[in-house]
Amino acid sequence: MLNKGIVSAGLAYLMWGFFPIYWKLLKHVPAIEILGHRIVWAFLVVALYLTLRRQWGWMPAAVRNRRVMLAYLAAGCLLGINWFTYVWAVNAGFIVETSLGYFINPLLNVLLGVLFLKERARPGQRVAIGIAAAGVAWLTISYGALPWIALTLAFSFGLYGLLKKTSPLRSAEGLTMELGVLFVPAAGVILYLMASGEAFFVSGGLSTSLLLMIGGLVTAVPLLFFAAGAKQISLVSLGLLQYIAPTLQFLIGVFLYKEPFSTEHLLGFGLIWAALLLYTAESINHHRRPRLQIAD
Repeated sequence: MLNKGIVSAGLAYLMWGFFPIYWKLLKHVPAIEILGHRIVWAFLVVALYLTLRRQWGWMPAAVRNRRVMLAYLAAGCLLGINWFTYVWAVNAGFIVETSLGYFINPLLNVLLGVLFLKERARPGQRVAIGIAAAGVAWLTISYGALPWIALTLAFSFGLYGLLKKTSPLRSAEGLTMELGVLFVPAAGVILYLMASGEAFFVSGGLSTSLLLMIGGLVTAVPLLFFAAGAKQISLVSLGLLQYIAPTLQFLIGVFLYKEPFSTEHLLGFGLIWAALLLYTAESINHHRRPRLQIAD
């Protein structure tokens, strides 16, 4: 019987993997309007979730704490940058490059841990980071420019994860704070677009309005699944599952939406995939080693 944590986290990554198909349905809507609705409706979904579970007791102390508010303001801004970049890139035809960002992310997390949390990178991790850097360098040469979409996604989500690691609130509560600090500006953007006659919400038809509203549910549900699953399984299991999303996104970009993928791209991606294989194998070996020593 499958571990409930693996099922929950796996469902989250599967949903994230199929995200490009959903956002492509809103290709005719500007990314800034999609982002506004995504924030507003996701906040309402998470707020309803906490209300049903009667989990609002943490709010007064959190709001009074200036450091907590600043941390979640920063986290919310990073999340907003990540979501905007992702939606824009998907609808502009760069799904393959978005997948690259999330392939890079696990290795970037190790680097951020070394730089900001004074963690020590193991030799295998250092080699993996070096190989991935070579892959990014090769893609930069082949593109003729930095793969800025991938790097923006990787760094925004990596820094977001770094803030979350040092934040005091639990996942659902923290997400509520992050969306809460973005709620007013997001609602302001929506109201401005509607007042100026540029909004697709309502005027774009029933299907567009429903897709924008359901986007909040589509955003919140995998995050809640992830929060539930992450508590119940090991970091190694979580690390293996996280490759589901970018792999699906990559396959969707290449085979469903026929995005270009040349030999030069294959070499750059191949280096990053090799780095991830090394990183994963090293992580599994590192976590098994204490058990083996106990067994001896």
